[in-house]
Amino acid sequence: MIGELHLPWLEIAILLPLLGAAACACIRKLHHAHLIALISAGLTSLCTIGEWIDFATLHAFEAHDHWDLLQRVTGRSDILVIDELSAPLPALASVLFLLVLLATLRTKLERFPLSLTLLSLSLTNATLSCHDPWLLIILLSLSVLPPLVELRQRGQSTRVFVVHMGLFTGLLLVGWALVDRTDGTASASGLSAALLTAAAILRAGVVPVHCWMTDLFEKASFGTALLFLTPMTGAYAVMHLVFPVVPGWAMQSIAVLSLITSLYAAGMAAVQTDARRFFCFLFLSHSSLVLSGLELVNVIGLTGALCVWLSVGLSLTGYGLTIRAVEARIGRIQLNRFYGLAEHTPTLAGLSLITGLSSIGFPGTLGFVGMELLVEGCVEFYPLVGLILVISSALNGISILRAWFRIFTGNRFQTAVSLRSQPAERFSVIILTLLIIGGGLWPQPGVASRHHAAVELLRLKGKGLFKIDAEPLAEEQTPEKSESSANAAPEADSGSPP
Repeated sequence: MIGELHLPWLEIAILLPLLGAAACACIRKLHHAHLIALISAGLTSLCTIGEWIDFATLHAFEAHDHWDLLQRVTGRSDILVIDELSAPLPALASVLFLLVLLATLRTKLERFPLSLTLLSLSLTNATLSCHDPWLLIILLSLSVLPPLVELRQRGQSTRVFVVHMGLFTGLLLVGWALVDRTDGTASASGLSAALLTAAAILRAGVVPVHCWMTDLFEKASFGTALLFLTPMTGAYAVMHLVFPVVPGWAMQSIAVLSLITSLYAAGMAAVQTDARRFFCFLFLSHSSLVLSGLELVNVIGLTGALCVWLSVGLSLTGYGLTIRAVEARIGRIQLNRFYGLAEHTPTLAGLSLITGLSSIGFPGTLGFVGMELLVEGCVEFYPLVGLILVISSALNGISILRAWFRIFTGNRFQTAVSLRSQPAERFSVIILTLLIIGGGLWPQPGVASRHHAAVELLRLKGKGLFKIDAEPLAEEQTPEKSESSANAAPEADSGSPP
């Protein structure tokens, strides 16, 4: 039974950025357009946070929007739907967009497309609230247009981005069209499963089809590239389009390639000399960890992967904002020299270290519990996979510290102009830092929510790829359940590993 939210949070969160984008396109004065964009993104963030709180009060696994206009047009209530998995994702995406817009200096407004950014926010919220497969495919296809338009406006070559995203869209369309629906349930095998798997690999930037990500970071504005990747809509597409229908071999191939990508990207991040390429490989390594955790481990590991999904979005966005703020002062950063900026930007130096270490699961931060659960879930059944996760995290930690020392220590930087961070920049990164530290000091609500989502997700999918070894945290195990679990244990152990 699908619940119903008390207010039309989802529709408002989709329409508000669209109205803001139209207003920004009509306003010529950039600081006025920037104010409109901030108001639109701020109201959208409030709506998505309200949606998350409203959903939590329903105590249901999924719920559709109140006054659902699409339901009135199509007669279906399962189009704009949120569930335990996706409930916090629109709020996460909206807050990230708001903070990036807030941290954008007036000197950079000419090169940062406000209307396209708000359009991306609308498409992202619609994507993260959509359960209808065909509409989700359309939204994923449309979401590539704002970065593409920006690349063209900046006079950059779009060949790499167009080829990869065009191939992703084509594979997704054809693959889903070939899915078998004869028995009333969707199932993919053979060609359709291969096409959907290839589409997922392309959108997630898995090696060897990851070059479009580095190309985007080099040619687009840092904020646009950051916001196109950090909500991880590719992982959302995998969970809703690929995971429910493809056979086990397809999911295992994605998991193995994701693990290889995580280790490869971590090694590449450690040797990069360009800060943007370094951040791109750092994000690719973390997102691949999340993707492999979503498909390879048991319920404990899946809980960790869902927690890491949220922590990586927050921490790497904060880390990216600090690099973006430094770039706004000294231009493109090269990591083969020391800049010594800690004296001029002490706040950015401290926030950069906190957000960077949070992404690798430093104790006391939001990422700590998630990484611990992810590694524990992997090691229980696949020790080699757990070792790869630990090595990747260690390499990422080395890369983050190396970049921090290069940017903020070393030679004394001489300048006649003040380089101190502006209040809006400090506010943006401090908000993210408070969320990171607060989530690390009080992790129980988030972990309980992600654990319940993991258990219910695996139970509903019924794919047989995972072993559910625990009940929801709020549910006590009765003696009858204990006895049935004990009777079923030998049979479960005799099968293949999850």
